[in-house]
Amino acid sequence: MQQLHSYLSGGWVFGQGQAREIHHAITGEPLYQVCSDGLPLAASLDYARNKGGRALAQMTFQQRAQMMKAVAKHLLAHKEALYEISYQTGATRSDGWVDIEGGIATLFAYAGMAGRELPDDTLWPEDEPISLSKQAQFAARHVLTSRPGVALHINAFNFPCWGMLEKLAPTWLAGMPAIIKPATATAQLTQAMVRLIIDSGLVPEGALQLVCGGIGDMFDHLDYQDAVTFTGSAQTGQRLRAHPRLLAKSIAFTMEADSLNCCVLGEDVTPQMPEFALFIKEVCREMTAKAGQKCTAIRRIIVPAKRVAEVQQALLQRLAGVTVGDPRLEQVRMGALVSREQRDDVQQKVEFLLHQGCEPLCGAALDKLELAGEGGQNGAFYPATLLYCADPFSHRAVHDTEAFGPVATLMPYHQTDQTDQAIELALLGQGSLVGSLVTADEALATRFIRATACAHGRMLILDRHAATESTGHGSPLPMLVHGGPGRAGGGEELGGLRAVRHYMQRTAIQGSPAMLAAIGREWVRGAAVVEDPVHPFRKYFEQLQLGESLLTARRTVTEADIVNFACLSGDHFYAHMDKIGAAESLFGERVAHGYFVVSAAAGLFVDPGVGPVIANYGMENLRFIEPVKIGDTLQVRLTCKKKIRKPQKTAEDRPHGVVVWDVQVLNQHQQAVALYSILTLVARQEGDRGQVN
Repeated sequence: MQQLHSYLSGGWVFGQGQAREIHHAITGEPLYQVCSDGLPLAASLDYARNKGGRALAQMTFQQRAQMMKAVAKHLLAHKEALYEISYQTGATRSDGWVDIEGGIATLFAYAGMAGRELPDDTLWPEDEPISLSKQAQFAARHVLTSRPGVALHINAFNFPCWGMLEKLAPTWLAGMPAIIKPATATAQLTQAMVRLIIDSGLVPEGALQLVCGGIGDMFDHLDYQDAVTFTGSAQTGQRLRAHPRLLAKSIAFTMEADSLNCCVLGEDVTPQMPEFALFIKEVCREMTAKAGQKCTAIRRIIVPAKRVAEVQQALLQRLAGVTVGDPRLEQVRMGALVSREQRDDVQQKVEFLLHQGCEPLCGAALDKLELAGEGGQNGAFYPATLLYCADPFSHRAVHDTEAFGPVATLMPYHQTDQTDQAIELALLGQGSLVGSLVTADEALATRFIRATACAHGRMLILDRHAATESTGHGSPLPMLVHGGPGRAGGGEELGGLRAVRHYMQRTAIQGSPAMLAAIGREWVRGAAVVEDPVHPFRKYFEQLQLGESLLTARRTVTEADIVNFACLSGDHFYAHMDKIGAAESLFGERVAHGYFVVSAAAGLFVDPGVGPVIANYGMENLRFIEPVKIGDTLQVRLTCKKKIRKPQKTAEDRPHGVVVWDVQVLNQHQQAVALYSILTLVARQEGDRGQVN
């Protein structure tokens, strides 16, 4: 039998104790032995900090993003090898697609977000400077820096690839190395992906390590700069969270636990409406995808009492068409649970629910399960099981007990003037990763979401309009938070760049503008400027200095300017064009259009000739500070604030970077009338020396 090796301190190693066996989910045959006893687990923490951590910390956010993009491309090129192993875990091709390619897509997504939004630096200025004094020579800002620790990721069995990559993406972007501890039941798939990454040579040595088996005494060697994430059962997570070392060192701990997620059918929906069919389809998909082994799966189906019979009939009819069996077969829609141990656990939970006020509508019995394909008699198959609880307020077990498989419970709610029972039932879950509401009624949706958002990490409102592009109830997305309060663990993963901040240290830096500019490598107002006879728009990206500034010529605003701009733009707002109306306004007289001020400013600072500036890339944080009246004189201070080098996508692309310019539009009294930043694409003199990612 094969041994499933761990990757620690630069080598593939196997333990020396009692090994645990991993079995094929379909055939039940032994596949691998797993053991981590006697391995240098504590030493792997130091190896990560001193080897991988230092290498990652020296890379800029942009370099880390390019590394992740390259890893994602490499994994995508070898995905078929991963699908072959995925079948061993009982997953169908579509199940594997979510896990394997969904995880790879998360790497791509984070690389893209970083490429667009993060600096080409190792320090991340998180906000604009905050003035702390009248003369603006004492200021502060928040910055994010990499922590010289290691992230220990303890993952669940249901998504051995996605579960690893959705944590690795923000961890690596933050500049932290990671040690992955996959669930033993599906560790062979995680190990295969880690081996691909290690063999690619695309990540620094020590940035990624793998423990197949137990983590031994690793918690005892964690320090305050480290972080721990856990995905799995709430009971195990609570025990880990209370570890004395974590408490003593205030070690960051993020938990994402399974929850009894709900899907509610709105009172307004009738069987004739498209929303009814959408509800049935969504519930059945969530019950059977991954054989129900999803932390986001629908466990509680909450419907109006008057619709119970119709919903029951529609669900049973659709579930009857789900073919269970060998996941390699094209006609199979639901594979096996991950192991026979997991199947037995699901069966025990179902039997418990049946003794706690529920009745079976379908499934719930292994002896009636028909399988497609050969050799599945010893597999971990379980039928799609629909239960019914007639009184969900009296039988609280349906809100407390999760059978982690293709199992869900149908329950009714009544609508009265005194109470909204759908809201009450949703809240009885005591915290969920995700809840869904299917309705066509905006007022109903508003009332429901406002009342239940406090108990959910994510909420889907599904109607006929959203359905055409909806990713569904159970699909966490890289840009949205994945996590939830209460029973769901209280943790937070994904959520765009929010997740990166979890692995970094936020520090408030106080000092003079010059000091803040030097530390952040980003010019701030109040810091010294550098003036040069050569117009900054005549300089290539590499030639521009932070703080390089241009003070323009002046322009006096006339009545003709205002009238001409109104005719050109079609903006005849009374404050610009109606002398009487403007006199009665807060301005007291006619004023120039704000966008005329911005346009006039551009006319003052733009160099019109062909040069390194390729294009205007956008505008940020525009504020109109003072009104501009007829006869006022404008002048602009343009200053190079920030530079972001952009990698070439292809060898044919013109090498360039993004330059952020601070724009201060001043009047004749040197008062700011408008403040904003503009972004320009500026050509680089040199390309990426053949390094195209």
